[in-house]
Amino acid sequence: MAFILGVTGGIGSGKSAATQWFESQGIQVVDADIVAREVVEKGQSALQKIQQTFGDWVLQPDGSLDRRALREYIFQNPQARHTLEQITHPAIRQSIIQQLQNPRSTYVILVSPLLFETNQHELVNHTLLVDASEQTQIQRASQRDGQNQEQIQKIIAAQMPRERKRELANDIVFNDGLLEHLHQQLEPLHQSYLKRTD
Repeated sequence: MAFILGVTGGIGSGKSAATQWFESQGIQVVDADIVAREVVEKGQSALQKIQQTFGDWVLQPDGSLDRRALREYIFQNPQARHTLEQITHPAIRQSIIQQLQNPRSTYVILVSPLLFETNQHELVNHTLLVDASEQTQIQRASQRDGQNQEQIQKIIAAQMPRERKRELANDIVFNDGLLEHLHQQLEPLHQSYLKRTD
């Protein structure tokens, strides 16, 4: 079994910038966000279960998931979020495990914003937190997603606090400025992870 590194961080912390650098070094990245989208695509059993549970209104005319309608509904009904997660989380976990079991590089990365919250850290050998100040998170996320500051602060508030993630992570890189600075922190970590696979 390959050495598996779990990478996490809050919204706008720079997880993508970090994992893109690892990919440029030839490291395979399994992205939990991409998996989460894949398990609810047309023809997937999770999508059928969502339709059966919530009703036909969750589907677009072409039969794909109406993400926006479902997101708004869940925002109004916290219990519905729990119901949805009971459908999607097992499917996401199963797909992640399958991808991690077929490594295409010296070690493999699982990147997930909810690595600790959904116990996905149990699937990895070691964890790396990409951290940034809340001010930087808000600035980056608003530029990238076009969301207002209040929406982003709500997302940050719903995520595990930075302090708790810092306690749980094995390694931490601080991404508050230049990409070059981030890459300088990642290089020695990458070398140490390569040694872990010997």
